[in-house]
Amino acid sequence: MKIPEILNNSKKTLFSFELLPPLKGGSIKDIYDVIDPLMEFKPPYINVTYHQQEIVLKKLKNGLLQQKTVRKRPGTVAMAAAIKNKYKVELVPHLICGGFSKEETENALIDLNFLGINNILALRGDIQAGQKSFMKDDEGHNHALGLVNQISELNKGKYLDDELHNKQATDFSVGIAGYPEKHPEAPNMEMDIIYLKKKIEAGAEFIVTQMFFNNKKYFDFVKLCRENDINVPIIPGLKPISTESQLSILPRIFSIDIPKELTREIINCTDKKHIKEVGIEWAIKQSKELKNAGVPVIHYYTMGKSTNIQKIAEQVF
Repeated sequence: MKIPEILNNSKKTLFSFELLPPLKGGSIKDIYDVIDPLMEFKPPYINVTYHQQEIVLKKLKNGLLQQKTVRKRPGTVAMAAAIKNKYKVELVPHLICGGFSKEETENALIDLNFLGINNILALRGDIQAGQKSFMKDDEGHNHALGLVNQISELNKGKYLDDELHNKQATDFSVGIAGYPEKHPEAPNMEMDIIYLKKKIEAGAEFIVTQMFFNNKKYFDFVKLCRENDINVPIIPGLKPISTESQLSILPRIFSIDIPKELTREIINCTDKKHIKEVGIEWAIKQSKELKNAGVPVIHYYTMGKSTNIQKIAEQVF
């Protein structure tokens, strides 16, 4: 079932979460261990992230450095299929522009279509470490808009190779990212909304937001979207803070603000356990307010761990 259909068929706020594929060489059992405690909250779907290749430097015996391309977290498509088969839930795999050609993207979409997975979150992808700006594949998309367009074309039966015979149209529902505090690279919120609307016009049917720690940011963002005729579901994304270092890491990476009250509480914590408890309580407070406001889903970023998400869900769902 497609995400918009799931949301339209529900009269209550739903629970969903996002998973990271295991590191190369890891076991999917580790993923199941994250999922199992969360299934009691009946998520109708689970997101699975996609990670682009990375360039690492390997020191040779002669002292010189050699660039090596590695993909540290492969397996998004296979992992989505395994989870769908085991837990009988819908999957929302992420597809990104970074590190992928249009042909590789089309092949991934064909595989997902064969597997009966028809929800996609289309993203540009992050700037790689050590790079000043986003670098696309030579034969890939530079922006998420291009990726949304490609999926929409495939839904019309239009493949990259015009000479293919007996082409079958796919039936994907496409989601995109939204930024309540503005995309880090957008010059202003006005331009960010313009780009967001273009992706909706290209065929995107739902929005999942970047994490935020002040619900007013989300409510203002939804209001702004509606004022600009963006009327698709806007799903809030939350992440509980679990370490003091995240007070500097999260704003630097994601260009988000952390409220003074939350910052003070974390700084005054006496140990790591206390910090996690504060992060959980803050996320519970956010979640209850969002639920009372009637949001369609609350989406949680697990970062590969489910203990804190489980404690939040126990108090909210």
